[in-house]
Amino acid sequence: MGQAAMGQAAMGQAAMGQAAPPPAKSAAQLKKEAKKREKLEKFQQKQEKIREQQAPPSRRQRRPPGVVTYDLETPPGQKKDVSVPLPPSYSPRYVEAAWYSWWEQQGFFKPEYGRSRVSEPNPRGVFMMCVPPPNVTGALHLGHALTSAIQDSLARWHRMRGLTTLWNPGCDHAGIATQVVVERRLWRTRGLTRHQLGRQRFLQEVWAWKQEKGDRIYQQLRQLGASMDWDRACFTMDPKMSRAVCEAFVRLHEQGLIYRSTRLVHWSCALRSAISDIEVEKRELSGRTLLRVPGYEEPVEFGVLVAFAYPLEGSGEGQEQGQELVVATTRLETMLGDVAVAVHPEDPRYTHLHGRFVLHPFTGQRLPVLHDPFVDPQFGTGAVKVTPGHDATDFEVGQRHRLPAPCILDDEGRLRDVPPPFLGMPRFQARTAVLEALKELGLFRGVTENPMVVPLCSRSRDVLEPVLRPQWFLRCSALAAAAAAVVRGGELRLRPPGHARTWLQWMDGIRDWCISRQLWWGHRIPAYFITIEDPSVPPGKDGDGRFWVSGRTEEEAREKAAKRFRVPPERVTLQQDEDVLDTWFSSGLFPFSIFGWPEPSEDLDVFYPGTLLETGHDILFFWVARMVMLGLALTGRLPFREVYLHAIVRDAHGRKMSKSLGNVIDPLDVIHGISLQGLHEQLESSNLEPAELERAREGQKRDFPNGIPECGTDALRFALCAYTAQGRDINLDVMRVLGYRHFCNKVWNGARFVLQALGGSYRPPPDLQVRGRAALAERWVRSRLSRAVGAVGAAMEELDFPGATTAVHRFWVYELCDVYLECVKPVLARAAAASDPAGGGEPDAPPIDADGAAADAAGAADAADAAGAMHAADAAGAMHAAAAALAVRDTLHTCLDAGLRLLAPFMPFLSEELWQRLPPPAPPAPPPAPSICVCPFPEPQQYCWQDEEAEAAMEFTLSIVHALRSLRSTHGITRGRPPCFLQVPDPSWAALAGLCTPHIRVLGGVGAVTVLGGAGGERPPPGCAVAVASERCSVHLLLKGLVDAPKELGRLGARRQELARSMERLRERRGGPGYVEKVPPSVQEAEAAKLAQAEAELQKVLEAEELMRKML
Repeated sequence: MGQAAMGQAAMGQAAMGQAAPPPAKSAAQLKKEAKKREKLEKFQQKQEKIREQQAPPSRRQRRPPGVVTYDLETPPGQKKDVSVPLPPSYSPRYVEAAWYSWWEQQGFFKPEYGRSRVSEPNPRGVFMMCVPPPNVTGALHLGHALTSAIQDSLARWHRMRGLTTLWNPGCDHAGIATQVVVERRLWRTRGLTRHQLGRQRFLQEVWAWKQEKGDRIYQQLRQLGASMDWDRACFTMDPKMSRAVCEAFVRLHEQGLIYRSTRLVHWSCALRSAISDIEVEKRELSGRTLLRVPGYEEPVEFGVLVAFAYPLEGSGEGQEQGQELVVATTRLETMLGDVAVAVHPEDPRYTHLHGRFVLHPFTGQRLPVLHDPFVDPQFGTGAVKVTPGHDATDFEVGQRHRLPAPCILDDEGRLRDVPPPFLGMPRFQARTAVLEALKELGLFRGVTENPMVVPLCSRSRDVLEPVLRPQWFLRCSALAAAAAAVVRGGELRLRPPGHARTWLQWMDGIRDWCISRQLWWGHRIPAYFITIEDPSVPPGKDGDGRFWVSGRTEEEAREKAAKRFRVPPERVTLQQDEDVLDTWFSSGLFPFSIFGWPEPSEDLDVFYPGTLLETGHDILFFWVARMVMLGLALTGRLPFREVYLHAIVRDAHGRKMSKSLGNVIDPLDVIHGISLQGLHEQLESSNLEPAELERAREGQKRDFPNGIPECGTDALRFALCAYTAQGRDINLDVMRVLGYRHFCNKVWNGARFVLQALGGSYRPPPDLQVRGRAALAERWVRSRLSRAVGAVGAAMEELDFPGATTAVHRFWVYELCDVYLECVKPVLARAAAASDPAGGGEPDAPPIDADGAAADAAGAADAADAAGAMHAADAAGAMHAAAAALAVRDTLHTCLDAGLRLLAPFMPFLSEELWQRLPPPAPPAPPPAPSICVCPFPEPQQYCWQDEEAEAAMEFTLSIVHALRSLRSTHGITRGRPPCFLQVPDPSWAALAGLCTPHIRVLGGVGAVTVLGGAGGERPPPGCAVAVASERCSVHLLLKGLVDAPKELGRLGARRQELARSMERLRERRGGPGYVEKVPPSVQEAEAAKLAQAEAELQKVLEAEELMRKML
């Protein structure tokens, strides 16, 4: 008799037992009353289900993550106490406490760990990687977090594999950013400018600020678990780094690669300094646009073309009266620096003006009319103004025609060398004043909108000005050719490989690099202007490189100058350049300057060149290219053999993170959690305009209505690595990080179950073998572990971080926790019952759920059944159960140990916390490593247990389980364990299904499992839902007596209508005009998948409706 029929009979007997004896009722009456009571009980069950749905969340529903803290007093550097019981659920604050200071104190992150010195030969090899030095002014942001997560996973992986591993930390002095921060603080606190303070005292202020604030970024990197050797940390203004910078400049200057020249540079008036070409952001404008510019209260208009007339010389008399030449410009104020007007030599409108002049309306100067083919006759009037001091094209024209190149802007952007009333005006105020003056003179000819590109300073957001200034330049053509050759020749590998094309294009079109900055904070340029006290030697000019000399010391420079001009050294007066070098110059030396170059050292011999450079693709040319060029030029070797360029982090909607959008995510907020109010308060401390502030608040409300939940460091690191496909952008969704927090909880509870199952007396075998009697499940999970080990190792070799995280996540969740742990609970329960027939064995642990709640579980019921049956077991059965349990425990230990080590590069805190609690092997086996940081990483050669037969058998079993779960879900069966029938025509597969019925019951949540062969006409009973598990097996789940057919039909009908509406909307959208052209491909793919999913679900609903109708 089936379980449903037995249940009905039992209810009938209970009903008859409760009926009054007199008068006697007929069998028909009794049957009728039994049916009524059955319906009443079903009604009551439905009402109970409704009440449960309306009740507060039960243990089975996701609960908010709990907060448990580690409160045992542990001095910094001391090992955390792991003798105390594990908390019942995962808490990042508990797990992440105390470990890092112990790791650091023990020296696990030093390449010397486990060896006498770093130069000691290591057959495993050397892995060296230097961190992209963050700015000393910086606070941790998601870019740092992504870099740290990727690099630390690589460092920990190589360290665990036994390589001599160095991840070298450092910090950049950030010339512009630091000087701006300290200047603002100086003004805010003392009302002083740096010029009022003087250079030496100002630099003392900067160093004091650095001592106070400069360690903050290091402490934040420690919070992320970054396993750097902090004893080797370098600051780019450290004495050894400064010596390297001086040496590099002098060598390159002596080789003629660094030179002094007066050239057009990009000038930031806000910073009062030149910046390099690649620090320029080009803002494209489609037309008239108002932009905010530092130093101006009102926005400034851009994207317009102003036309005005230059009177032709001699046009006031005779036939030429009123003749003029109309030009147009987007930078009207620069007309005060015009030295000519140009037209195309073949433009028939202006051929008669050959050799003529126009008159400047404000200076009265005669400006020649040039005939030059660079002019586009179709643009504007066909006549253009020529301002060599403020435009790169005009500068070249001026060189060809030997024109002067006056500069009319001073360092702050005020007008100089111009007539009143414009003298001393800020440049954009002068723009308005010139326009009004032209109108008064009757020379204004109109304004039109004009698409244009505005150059912005990436540092100050200032609108940049091309100005002529004497500067220091690095000649780049030969250096770039060498850098291109190593990529073409395969000596330097760029990943993703698409960046190689960009690299070559940039190198082929490179321009000389302006390396001087008009700042005080930074490496002062070791170059000196020469004055010779000899009347036979005329005074030099600033832009003349002959009057500049470099030297490691002033004495060396004086000797060089005396030799150059053939005078005694005492006749040489030197004045060191006030400027400093571009911060990127010192950063470009980082891979070898950190080891004391140019002085020889053991570290330089062992760790240079490095193994890998990992950084964001946004600084490929700011930093990576310059390291390669300078490394080849100064050491003759590449600084590293491989470059991995990770993506840029954007928000969940693919937008660039911006304070004004309210979508900036502080990684520490993700780690520790923050309320919506806390996010709002962070905005209040920013410098946003009121309108931007309100928009940012709305963005935060929309994206984080409940704030950001506490996710922990491990979950954030794992998420960032999982996101890092070798592409351009990462759209980071905080809820996905929270999903990995739940994964941490899954690992936590799985480990707790394993540790409980092992018990305090268990000792693992020394050779990873399985003692006792290994069953199919053990063979299968060891095979899956073997594959996971291979997959993780192969993915890490290829820098495929999503591949590695997916492999370890799949093993932990879908193979170990969801399958194997559930399968072994009956085995452990039988062994416990056999060892203690009185029932005093270890209680069976409930199934593991992602939130730590106990499943309702089939496994617990099976365990109880097994325990009862074992009370009567004989000694042989007890031995059999003990052997099976020993095999299970050995397998559990192996899976937990290896699983945690696979996880360790990505989740160092969680893996350490759990790994420390594993039982050690019994003597004489050697003790384990002191930390998971330095224990061996699982290698495929050691975990070579792939078992095709076991995997095929378990795959067949799991296909049945998935079909059963799908049927339970489709028909809303949340309670009860209905019997199932497996139709398996092939006898060999039928036999396998029979052997696997215990697993099917536990994992499928069903009662009795009956295997029906193909012969003999065996058929399942009526009232079964059917699903095809595979081509070898169909699954029949008995629903009769468990499902209210009328109500289920109503529910299914409502779902069918909902699916139909959803599918109709999707089809209308996908069939709309311009869908393929306008909608992003990723969105099209997602909507196609959504439609396919809805269609598949609709088919299931229709089949379920058909079954329910048959049951009416």
